[in-house]
Amino acid sequence: MPEEEKGFVIKDKRTFSQETGEAREEITKEKAAESAEKEAPKTEAKAAADEEVQLPEVNFSTFIFSLSSSALLHFGEIPDPSSGNKKKNLAMAKHTIDILAMLDEKTRGNLTRDEEQLFKNILYDLRMRYVKETQ
Repeated sequence: MPEEEKGFVIKDKRTFSQETGEAREEITKEKAAESAEKEAPKTEAKAAADEEVQLPEVNFSTFIFSLSSSALLHFGEIPDPSSGNKKKNLAMAKHTIDILAMLDEKTRGNLTRDEEQLFKNILYDLRMRYVKETQ
């Protein structure tokens, strides 16, 4: 009797059984192992990134500090974090001051005393720096 030749093998890769509609166990295990292998490097990289950078709590005060830091960067008072160079861009500094002024107007009456005082001091300081730079 001659042996039958096998041309190809058909493998059912569906994640559920056609008869019962339940998940097929062997495929579920395989996919779990594959996804675990793919996720492991990402998780380790993310953990390393989280250890390197500790960001401050997100609140209104830190938001205002962030915008004021941006203005100081544009005044050339602090170096650009990406290049390390100090570079003046008074148009961008004025734009950031205008954003802060708009926020001051829109948040009036909704801030705590401390937030309001911080905001007024930062806005005053940045405006005075702009006046000095443009004279």
